[in-house]
Amino acid sequence: MPPLLLWALGAVGGAVAARWAMREIRRVNRELDRMRTAHMAEAARKERPQRLRRDPATGTYRPE
Repeated sequence: MPPLLLWALGAVGGAVAARWAMREIRRVNRELDRMRTAHMAEAARKERPQRLRRDPATGTYRPE
């Protein structure tokens, strides 16, 4: 009986450890995605012109 009990405890412990590892992996990936998105948004904001002015002759908007 004790080997079966040890095997069951090992299986439960392994499942708990796997669940903890998956949660940690997902947390880290969310944090990395948030940092990557913020970095890309900041770079795009710097590249983009701040203001646009409408050209009365053509009706299109052009950077100031």
